[in-house]
Amino acid sequence: MSTPSPEPRGLRCSDADRARAADRLQQAMAEGRITVTELDERLAVVWGARYEADLLPPLADLPGPGPVGPPVPAVPTGRATVLRAGISGLKRTGTWTVPARLRVQSMLGSVLLDFCRAEIPHPVIEVELEMAAGSAKLLVPKGATANVDDLVTALGNITSRVPVQPGPRGPHFVVRGRCGFGSVLVRSPYRFGHFF
Repeated sequence: MSTPSPEPRGLRCSDADRARAADRLQQAMAEGRITVTELDERLAVVWGARYEADLLPPLADLPGPGPVGPPVPAVPTGRATVLRAGISGLKRTGTWTVPARLRVQSMLGSVLLDFCRAEIPHPVIEVELEMAAGSAKLLVPKGATANVDDLVTALGNITSRVPVQPGPRGPHFVVRGRCGFGSVLVRSPYRFGHFF
């Protein structure tokens, strides 16, 4: 007697699906619909989800996404501003003007790009990483969003702690390229009592 095959659970969810669900939960907490504790519990379910159906329970008692906003401007074209890092790494912090396209080339060492106090005249900023080894950290202002789908690493982690879908409150970062051996982190500044 053959054993019945397990019932299919539907489509597998992607990192982008999980990020969208996490974004909705963050928004629900900001609106006062759920507490910080509930947010942490639901985020654990979202980030552990394997199927699209797994993403439904944490969102079941929340309203659907709001109206679609204006279309996001296309990724900028034209020549990129190139930043080259030596073995001691590269750091860009404080007040600086952010170009529409930024390319970071590094053979070894860490990279820190702090956009929080920078002047950002463009709605979309492309950051291309060309790193052989070393870690990169991108600090983006509150309300900013980031897409890291076109960023790959041979050995290391790629982590984005900001929403994926562009919103009205801040610039949108498109982070792409390759990091051979090392990790990439995109996040907003820390807020007391909660981490982003």
